[in-house]
Amino acid sequence: MAAEHANRTALFDVKHDAGGMVDIEFIVQYVVLAHAHAHPQLTRNAGNIALLHLGADAGLIDAPLAQQAADAYREYRRLQHQVRLTGAPHARVDAAPVDERRALVRLLWESVLLKSQASSNEG
Repeated sequence: MAAEHANRTALFDVKHDAGGMVDIEFIVQYVVLAHAHAHPQLTRNAGNIALLHLGADAGLIDAPLAQQAADAYREYRRLQHQVRLTGAPHARVDAAPVDERRALVRLLWESVLLKSQASSNEG
């Protein structure tokens, strides 16, 4: 997927670059696929933000981190809509203002995967 959406600019692609929307969506999908058997509430037809909160409620995601990721996702969607309404082919923005959000998405990724690895190593 990364190769198909390579961004060779200095701008941050809100959807496809590391720490962006697709990373949040993949994290949510991973949580659902890995844990829905034990937490059926994750099978609700809910959006990514609601599923982040459901994952936190189930103890699968750190609650403050889930909230921050939900806020980042919401902001990324806002930016995506704002840029795409100008007719731009890609939703790319200056990277500096979103660096903190990108870092927390990477932290969420590491937190979810490391937690999962630790659980599977226990079993």
